[in-house]
Amino acid sequence: MSKQRLFPLQRDWNGYPREKALIPESVHMAAYEVYAEVCGPQKALIDFEKGCRGGFGTGELIAFLYARAFPRSEWRARSDEALYGMKLR
Repeated sequence: MSKQRLFPLQRDWNGYPREKALIPESVHMAAYEVYAEVCGPQKALIDFEKGCRGGFGTGELIAFLYARAFPRSEWRARSDEALYGMKLR
């Protein structure tokens, strides 16, 4: 497996201190594909030098990866299902 770039993941939940968490580019881009379809493209989530909020939150990552397993036409409903059904604290 080739070495991938690492992308930031916001990690400030469940009482853990905010740490610099990183995920592989392939995981980030899989979540971003759903995000861009549901919320619209945001170049700053790919090019962090242009000012971004620091990557996906943990809950967002879970929701977008969950939704990706379904047909594209269901991505919004499935990501909403995951996001609104979560209790991370």
